[in-house]
Order: sequence, then structure tokens, then C-alpha cells
Amino acid sequence: MDLRERTRAKLPGMDTGISLRNSFCDICAPGPHCGVTCYVKDGTVVKVEGTDAHPANRGKLCARGIAMRDYIYRADRVKTPLRRTGPKGSGQFEAVSWEDALTEIAARLNQFKTESGASSVAFYSGYNKWYRPFLQRLAYSFGSVNYGSESSSCFTSTILSWKCATGAEMVRPDLGRAGVFLGWCANPGISGYLMNIGLQKNRQRGMKVIIVDPRITPASRDCDLHLRIRPGTDGALALCLGRELIENGWIDRDYIEKNVYGFAEYAAYVARFTPEETAQITGLNPADIRRAARLIGENGPLAINPSNASLVHFKNGMQNHRAVMALCALTGSYDRPGGMIPAPLTYAHSMGGFETREPEFSTERYPAEGPVPVGCERFPLWGKLIGEMQACDLHRAVLTRRPYPIRALYAHGMNFRMFPDSGRMAQALEKLEFFVDMDLFLTDSAKYADIVLPACSSLERDEFKVFGGGYAQYTEPVIPPLSQSRRDDEVILELARRLSVEDPLLRGSRDDCLWYMLRDTPIDLEALREHPEMPQKIEGLQITPVGRHGFDTPTGKFELYSTILAELHAPGLDPLPTYRSSEDEADPAEFPLILSTGIRIPGGLHSRLHDTPAARSLRPEPMADLSMEDAEALGIGPGDWIRLSTARGSVTVKANPTPVMPAGMVSLYHGYREADANSLLSWDHRDPYSGFPGYRCIRCRVERMEKEAAE
Repeated sequence: MDLRERTRAKLPGMDTGISLRNSFCDICAPGPHCGVTCYVKDGTVVKVEGTDAHPANRGKLCARGIAMRDYIYRADRVKTPLRRTGPKGSGQFEAVSWEDALTEIAARLNQFKTESGASSVAFYSGYNKWYRPFLQRLAYSFGSVNYGSESSSCFTSTILSWKCATGAEMVRPDLGRAGVFLGWCANPGISGYLMNIGLQKNRQRGMKVIIVDPRITPASRDCDLHLRIRPGTDGALALCLGRELIENGWIDRDYIEKNVYGFAEYAAYVARFTPEETAQITGLNPADIRRAARLIGENGPLAINPSNASLVHFKNGMQNHRAVMALCALTGSYDRPGGMIPAPLTYAHSMGGFETREPEFSTERYPAEGPVPVGCERFPLWGKLIGEMQACDLHRAVLTRRPYPIRALYAHGMNFRMFPDSGRMAQALEKLEFFVDMDLFLTDSAKYADIVLPACSSLERDEFKVFGGGYAQYTEPVIPPLSQSRRDDEVILELARRLSVEDPLLRGSRDDCLWYMLRDTPIDLEALREHPEMPQKIEGLQITPVGRHGFDTPTGKFELYSTILAELHAPGLDPLPTYRSSEDEADPAEFPLILSTGIRIPGGLHSRLHDTPAARSLRPEPMADLSMEDAEALGIGPGDWIRLSTARGSVTVKANPTPVMPAGMVSLYHGYREADANSLLSWDHRDPYSGFPGYRCIRCRVERMEKEAAE
């Protein structure tokens, strides 16, 4: 009998002193937060493993989740509120009380509001999303239009795409009933591993799988067709597939006639994307493109990987995404069993399968008389459909004081290394008159703050959660908060009181806010609290059946020709999902390779795990992956030092020649302070529709370095 069995059985005469407590891992994205079972002894977590019966992960954990214990006990945890005593960025702080810290924050923010208007204060949320409804409401109740988040470069571009096409926020692939799966940028063996289970299961029953990815991945090794596309040319391939479906009659004409707007204009545009022409753009074989179209046309319904980040991290990213998802309209696979199912964001960016009043709670206090939020003038589609500050434009607003001065920033989890030309965001943090950051760790960004506040991990707080399929949970803390750390929403509510915002909900309790958001659902918070150990299936939820979601667009149809974009009359924004090159303007002769940053590695997630020993051990040093062919041509071997250069700058890293990489492409994971990949991007290498950075398509050069020069 192993330790887990002995602990659960509690055999007579055996006392391990260990208790089992259930919670979840919040290191990764909020949708698939995995259940974890923690072994706790004397108030300390000694081991973490997956929870067998949890509906999200059924006992499985990835390398990131396995490192959770190391993550929460990192040496750089912020233990007490801190006030900066040295220069910005120096990391010199003194400990202060929560009372002093919150008093100073409230006084300074109200000072800027009085002197320069509430919108001179920006509010920002980093990667964690669970407290965002509270922070967004605080910004608007305070009177500032400038609330933004890391979603300015993560997944929200796909929301823009779907809003233009169908009016939906998010969609999900119905793998269990799909006839063919188009795995665009799908690498679930490394990123989003829970999908891998569904892929393997459904392929065994006969579902066809096409993987579109420049690299060889675990998913591409087990599929019917792997299209090793040239980075950034996804839109051209999608438009060609659309042409082939039309040319061969593999489309659902009844569905198109009843439900699709702009088909004639779309068909006329895609006619130019022949397999031969598209092969020149994408680097693919025309025969493989035709084979992919046949697999789609003869094996519907079609499900597609939603690709909430990787497909849109290009200069033409949103349009590429629209072009891919247009295939759903052609095949009649939208809102159809086995196709793409509309899935509303239920709570805190998680899809529970039902709707709440969270959007109303978050935005109903928006100051309508305020100025245009930062970035919304430059990116009018973002401004119209999202309305939040485009945070990737924040550093420009701070450094130029246009369109108006931003004097202060109140942030939870600011990470300047997530932004293109990351040094510019660091400069902006340095220029701010007042900067507050709440985080678990004393990060490089937190070192620029005037006040740093210590946050709890998910194991140290109770929290309301939703999970797919109509599940909800109210967890309880596994261990007490470490040192003086607090819950993010607790601090937001306390700050609202000290700022004297005229908002009864924010000046009330957390439960007041939750009840307000959940008031139209049968969810009972007290009943959930009685069973904190597992998510509960909520009976009586109103879930719209598949096939009855409809289209929340001006035409009431799936819009291949976007009337929203047409009515904007914005130069350079096309109503059709047109294709343009995503490369930057660097000289190909000087920079012959394509750099892609951000491709997932097993032990990394942005920079969150770079200082976590267990996770860092999987790749101790920053490494650039490149093809065996390119490495041989450049005289580069495994572990050699190389200089990776773009028109913006250079970093020195070790080389990792690997057969999974295609010739002409280099991959460097982001977030390392020693070799910051995002420092190599121009701050304005951006998608004009969404404002998203073009992380994955930058021209670069690689040179071998002698060890002495590298050191």
C-alpha cells in the first residue's frame, strides 16, 4: 500500500501526520485549471498530484503543475508589503504594514485623480484572471477608462475574430462528434495537454486529424496529414482550402444560403489562391494542400483547434484566424454537433457552459464621459468590440504623454517582459510617477514599483470557480497564507473603500459581488462551500442546445464579409479575411531566418516558472531551437553559444539543433532575463486589427560565437 492509500485508509496504529486537501493549479490558463490533491503536514505542502475525480483533468498533471510546490515556496516570495527605498529597478525596499501601504496607495491615486483626472491612473491585470471582474469594476468606479490586461496580447484577438464573424465570444471544438479535426497550431502534448486525451480517443474511433505546424510535434507524429507551413502564412493556406472546398463542391450550400453573409465576395477573393500559388507562399506541396481539402470535404463535420494565442501572434493574425474559421461556415460546421460550438465566457475567463452577469458587473460602471482608452484610437476595431485599454500601447502613452498623460499604474502581476520591445515597457515603469504592483514574487517588474503588495497562491485562498460542462466549486485554503500575503480581491475591495468610490457592491463584501454576478443562475454559494473538495454539477442551468445559438451580428448570419469592419471605414482594415505577409520589414539578405518567440516548452509559462527550480531543471539555460540543416550550414553544434540578432537587437544563448525544426526557422522561448526574446521585437510590429504583437514572425540572423566571446 503506497503513501496515498495509507493516508486515506488511516490504518490502525499508523499516523503519517499528513492530511489530503484538494485545490487546483492556477499556474496555467484559467480554462483548464487542473484539480490537485495536496499532501499537507504541519501546515506545509509536501507533495502535489492530480485529483483523480476532478472533471478538468481526471488525475493528470503537466510538468508545470507537478512543479507547483516549488512554485509557491520560491525564495523570492513577497512576504510583506514593501516600499521602495532605492532607485527604480534596484530591488531596494523596506517592509511596511498593510495599513501604511494601502493608506499611501489610496492617497496617491486620489491625488492624481484630482490633479489630472481619473484616467491618468491606469489599472492592469497580469496573467492571473480570477480577480479581474473586481479590478475592472474598481477602475471604472474610480472613474478611469484605462483598465487593461495581458489579454491585450493573449486570446482576445480570437474574440475579435468571432465577434466579427458570428457575434460569439469564444467557441470550442466538439471533438467527440467531429469527423475531421483541423489542428491549427495544436500541440497538446506540450500545451493544453488535456486536448491530447480527446484527440487520441477520437482518432481511434475514426476521426481524421490534420496538423498545421511548422515543427514536428507529438501531435504531428500521430495524425493523418501534417502540413509544415512557413510561419505567418496560415491565412493564405486557409483561403486556399476554402477555394478548394468551393471548387470541388465540398461545401454545405443549404447552410450557406440560410446562414452565411458575403459568400459571393469571399468566393471571388479566394479564387486567386490556387494550390500552386499558395504553395509558393506557404512552402507546402500543392498535392498536400489538395489532400487536406479532400480530408475536410469528405469527412465532416469539421472541428478546428481554436488557437487562442499562437495563430493570432502575427502581424496579420486576426485576419489569419478569420480565414481559418471561415472554413466552418463553408462546411456548415458552426453551432453543429461535431463542429465548433459557441461557448460563452462564464466567469473569470473560464467557459462553464452557461452565462452569468459577470460582464455587467465588470463594465456597468464604465465612465461614459471619460476620454478614449489608451490604444483604442490606434486600433478602432479593438476599441469598438473590446473597449478596454490596449495594454500593449501603454508604454507609448506613458513615454509620449499622448493622447494624454498616464501618471500612475495600479497593477496586479505586471510583467514588462510580456510586451514587444520589453525594454520600452521597463522605461515606462521607470517614468511613472507612482506604480503599485501586487504579486507573489519580487519580479523584475515589481522592482520598479513604489509599493509592492504580497499576493496569495491558489493553495492559500478560497475561491469561486467554474469548469466546463456546468460545474462550479468554492474551494477552501489548503494552507494558511504565507507570511502577510493576501487575496487579490480582498485587497481590491479594501482599496475601493479607501478610495471612497461610490459603489455599494465594491464597498460591500466579496459575496455581495458574487451573488450579484450569479443572481440569474441556480448556483448556491453556501451549498458549494459545504463541499469545497470537488466541483459540483449545477442542476437547473440554462444551457442553449447546440444548433440554437444563432448569430449575434448585424446581418444575423455568419459574416464572411464583416459589416462591422465595413462600417468602421478604417484605412487598412478589410471586411473580408484577406491575406498579407506577417514578416517585418528587415532585409532578408541581412536577416535570412524567421524567429518565432513563445512556442511552449514543458517547464515554462511566460516567465512565471523560470525561477522555479523543478521547472527550470528541464531547460536550465535559455536555448534557441534551430534546424539540423541550418546548424550544419552555420557550423553550430549542440550547446554552442550563438548570437541571435534582429533589426531591433541581439541576445546570446545556447544552440539546440533539433530535427523537429524546419529549415529557415528559429524558436526562442520568452521571459528570460538573461536573454529576453521580446526585446528583439519592434514595439510597433503589430496587428492593425487587434493591436497584438507579431511575436512569431521576425526576421533574424544566427551566428556562432566562441566561448570566450560569449562569456
